[in-house]
Amino acid sequence: MFRRFYVDNYRCLVNFDMPLQEMTLLLGRNGTGKTSLLDIAYALRELLSGRARISDPFIFPSRTLTGWQSNNIQVFEVEVKIEDDILVYRIEIEHDATNDRARISKEQLLSKDGRPLFRFEHGDVHLFRDDHSDGPVYSADWTESALARVAARDSNTRLTRFLEFMRNVLVCGLYPANFQHESTRHDLMLERDARNFSSWYQHLQLEQPGRVETFRTALKEVIDGFDGIRLPKVGMNARAFVMDFREAGKEFSLGLDEISDGERALTALYALVHLSAGLRYTPFLDKPDNSLALPEIQPWLAELSDICGEAIPQAVICSHHPELIDFLAHPYGVSLTREISGATKWAYVSDSHPAGESGLKLSEIIARGWD
Repeated sequence: MFRRFYVDNYRCLVNFDMPLQEMTLLLGRNGTGKTSLLDIAYALRELLSGRARISDPFIFPSRTLTGWQSNNIQVFEVEVKIEDDILVYRIEIEHDATNDRARISKEQLLSKDGRPLFRFEHGDVHLFRDDHSDGPVYSADWTESALARVAARDSNTRLTRFLEFMRNVLVCGLYPANFQHESTRHDLMLERDARNFSSWYQHLQLEQPGRVETFRTALKEVIDGFDGIRLPKVGMNARAFVMDFREAGKEFSLGLDEISDGERALTALYALVHLSAGLRYTPFLDKPDNSLALPEIQPWLAELSDICGEAIPQAVICSHHPELIDFLAHPYGVSLTREISGATKWAYVSDSHPAGESGLKLSEIIARGWD
């Protein structure tokens, strides 16, 4: 799980150092950096998966530099715990904002005590074995993660576990209207807006066939008349996502493009809880409540919180919704605020708003502007 995020010179995040729990609810007004943290998690996932370069539009382009600073170096550091191993990954990015170019000036993976497992600096990679003894030295591309290109070996299992962990970071803000109802492939990862949900579902049901019935039972509780899911062939290589219903003695089927946005969102959120459990995803979710009705939010939250730290190692949620605030904020809430300088700072909600102090729900306190 992520233990800490450090960010410097990225939008409103300047010398920003924040711990994370097994579940973290990010709160704060618009413009305080909540989505920026999710963007960073996504960018690091893409870089360390080897799918992106530094200056790609949704990674770390020069426009993400903090506007009121003249410094052209961005720094990102994450501390993660994988089983009993604590590792620290740091990447420093040098920008040429005039020409909208960037390169990695430093990238390293260290153990908690500061001993190296990987170092990239001045264009050269220095690999180290699990016991920190010296390994090969070679040159690498400055515009992409050199760590992502390291092949797994018996001597670098700690580095390999870190890459596997980062490649399982799932960053998503559901946009159900964009869900594709047909699929020609099995996707290992859900896209940022979940448009490829049907392709991801095909992967999940193959990976977790024993959990399909549990998922189906859970959906029956929250979607009226729901009976099951099928993936019939609709072309040479394509399959459609079809939901079967049984209601008032009648049976009928609807495609993913025929059900409501709320039903699509519920299907995706319960798949995240029931089908991805055990696959070691770390979800960062942006406003997962957007398409849900009030009675639908808390049951899903309860199921997610029950498995966090176990079947799902960790979850980070960004939301303004009163149901999430009142259910999660006191044990798990982190409030982000902007200082006069424009930089973001953080505080635990439980420190700034002790439970029961005012007699009002926390969501009501926030709505009144008393936060």
